Amino acid sequence: MLRQFRVVDGKLTECNKEKGEVMIFVSPDKLEIRNLIDAFKIDEHNLNSALDSDEISRLEIEDDHTMIILKRPKNYSTEDNLLFRVTSIGIFLFKDRLIIVMPEDIQILEQRHSMRLQTLNDILIKLVYGTISHFLGHLKVINMMSDSIEQKIGTSMENKYLIHMYTLRKSLVYYMTGINSNMAVIDKLKMFSAKLGFSEDNMELLNDIIIENDQCKKLAETYSNILTVMITSRDAIVNNKLSNIMKRLTIITTIFMPLTLLSGIGGMSEWSAITGGTQNWYITYPLFFLGLGLIAVVTYFIFKWKGWT
Repeated sequence: MLRQFRVVDGKLTECNKEKGEVMIFVSPDKLEIRNLIDAFKIDEHNLNSALDSDEISRLEIEDDHTMIILKRPKNYSTEDNLLFRVTSIGIFLFKDRLIIVMPEDIQILEQRHSMRLQTLNDILIKLVYGTISHFLGHLKVINMMSDSIEQKIGTSMENKYLIHMYTLRKSLVYYMTGINSNMAVIDKLKMFSAKLGFSEDNMELLNDIIIENDQCKKLAETYSNILTVMITSRDAIVNNKLSNIMKRLTIITTIFMPLTLLSGIGGMSEWSAITGGTQNWYITYPLFFLGLGLIAVVTYFIFKWKGWT
């Protein structure tokens, strides 16, 4: 699918009926891919890399254009079960055109940044800035989900909450990898700023981008460390509860072992043979059960005195 845009009054405006300065290809078909290769001389390997969600970020300067691959969060849906993933977008910057290639439809032209667009470099900077903002927005959502799970996990022993924490931790690994990968590209943009023709305003924004991306990286690391501590603490709590349960079961079993033995004797003919000639059963058996109770109490206090309870 192809969408085209032009810069009108400092903003990007869609123009499907005429050629635009910005062309966005979403999951291009074979015909569109062939047209990009033949008409714009885009390297086929670079084009396929831009369509690969697992491709790392990178920047390459060709003879007539600059190729940039950035990592960006995928759109999240409830079907993802708390797993946040990243995807790739390919940016091909020519002198008079900016071509963007994406494997799936994601929002990349946010209007949140009130920067006036005049050149293709302005649009490129806006795309990079928007990528960082998108990561920050998703990190806030992950943090809110983590807080919600933390509240539930304190009152529930269900494994699903532990699985949710592992899933969010995995998401943060994806995000940290993508953010670090983008940082290498941003550093290269600054390195080749003169060759790319960046203006002073572009450089100021690029410096802001470097600062924000570093903050985004630290935020992701902080959330990841918090989740790691939560998972470790959860495991320790579960193991401690299990140890206490096993300890109590062992104590109960130990207390009842002599009672089981004596009650087994009392339920057989030995007790009747011992007492039958001298005492009536309605006297001997209550005495027998009273003796069992006394043994249980004495055993309990012995365990308590030894500090085993």
